Amino acid sequence: MKAVETFNLTKHYSRGKVKALNDFSLQVETGQIFSLLGPNGAGKTTFIKLLVGLAHPTAGHATVFGKSIKNYKMHQHIGYLSENHRFPEFLTAAQVLYYYGKMSGVSSSDLKDRIPKLLKQVNLTDWTNVKIQKYSKGMMQRLGLANALIPDPDILFLDEPTDGIDPVGRREIRDLLKALREQGKTVFLNSHLLSEVERVSDEVAILKNGKLLQKGRVEDFISVKEQYQVKVISENNKINEISEKLSIPVSYQNEFYNIAVQDDAHLNKFIDSVRRESITIQAIIPRKISLEDFFIDVIEDKNGEVK
Repeated sequence: MKAVETFNLTKHYSRGKVKALNDFSLQVETGQIFSLLGPNGAGKTTFIKLLVGLAHPTAGHATVFGKSIKNYKMHQHIGYLSENHRFPEFLTAAQVLYYYGKMSGVSSSDLKDRIPKLLKQVNLTDWTNVKIQKYSKGMMQRLGLANALIPDPDILFLDEPTDGIDPVGRREIRDLLKALREQGKTVFLNSHLLSEVERVSDEVAILKNGKLLQKGRVEDFISVKEQYQVKVISENNKINEISEKLSIPVSYQNEFYNIAVQDDAHLNKFIDSVRRESITIQAIIPRKISLEDFFIDVIEDKNGEVK
């Protein structure tokens, strides 16, 4: 069963003048971290609001773990952290989680056991009984994540979960999301911090003007086909000679030779030639680009199509 499936999901505002989402079809596998990327106004937040029941589609339909988003029972599986969320400032962290937990249908006995564990997970134990008016933005983000976890959901929808959090806090959130994945939970992220997305996500989809442009595994997107970084014991002019003989473009940077081959057979010819010269190869690494570079290429490609 898919965690999320959408079928031509469409959302228009202002009597059709604003097309936030257009014929958006997507599948998200269970038990992975999935990220939805796109420039401002692409439709990312609208998409999440449709899935969690905060907005209603103009056309099309969607399911969460096989249940229609029109079915209120679907919400039993969901945890949600909205962008720029707010809690009553006169409450403490423990009180926020208690009251919101009760509204989610969690029993008082379960909350008594669950709240301290969640606050520990998001590193807020020392702030349990402090009114949240004294919290920083990063602390509010972590409290919001703890609140999303209160009902012990099967899927988490997180809209900019690391916004305003310092590097140490972002690493803690990444570790927590990975731990949730290991527990079998599905995590659905909206984020503009592409370096964070690259580190934690299994799959990503890129959205622009309400339309899906690309969907796939992060590793596939950032790997550069048939390009490698080769490291040998020391810089060796023989590498340049071998590359020239095999018509392989080569450059040297940061102790690595960057080569571009035609296919695996071409790469193996290069390796065999290097070994015949008794040159010790320390590493051969497929060259990668950043997810940010790939994202910009897709967004700026006017002829980009779904792949």
